[in-house]
Amino acid sequence: MSQWNIAAAQYAPRHNCIDAHVQHHLRFIDAAARQQCNLLVFPELSLTGPAVDGVTLPEPPDEQTLAPIVDAAHTLSITVIAGMTLETHGVRQKGLALFSPNHTQAMRYPQGSGACLIPGKPQLTIVEGQTELPSLDPLAALFTCTQAVGESSWRDAISRLQRFSHKYAIAVLMANSLGHSALWDASGQLIVRADSGELLLTGTWGKQGWQGDIIPLR
Repeated sequence: MSQWNIAAAQYAPRHNCIDAHVQHHLRFIDAAARQQCNLLVFPELSLTGPAVDGVTLPEPPDEQTLAPIVDAAHTLSITVIAGMTLETHGVRQKGLALFSPNHTQAMRYPQGSGACLIPGKPQLTIVEGQTELPSLDPLAALFTCTQAVGESSWRDAISRLQRFSHKYAIAVLMANSLGHSALWDASGQLIVRADSGELLLTGTWGKQGWQGDIIPLR
């Protein structure tokens, strides 16, 4: 891996209109492609929106609804991880959709506490939320985390992810819908952290290690 460009989309879904969220995702995907990103990660439930009345998760999207993102991943040669609802045996839960240039449909996963990626491999390894000693692939170069945490809990989330990065010697990318998205390197050192607002937080891995930047969404 001579160079790897990644990004977190800081975007807060405030309603449950999936079609509108898809169009907004396409704006972020286009912006990330202009930065030559290989990977773009969205926050929790970014596609489907938050729970209705704080209780019931929205209905999962069908393949036709997600087709524009599938097409964008193919056309722009970018891998996208977005947050959405899953439904298994009538039970809805938080999940992830992986859009890969190598697949004709979105791959769906439970959200867990995050996902590990190996550059160039079109699948995720989900880390379960309650796992004390996760089994991480030794080839994994990045742990991604989709969040929707506010001011009252983001400090705890940031500290936990920084400790995770240092403990397991893996870079961590957090996409948080409510601000303070961040990237840490494999030693737990903070590379870049965002403030509030809609933006791209980018990271580039190269000969000098990780470098980060903040790109306003236009």
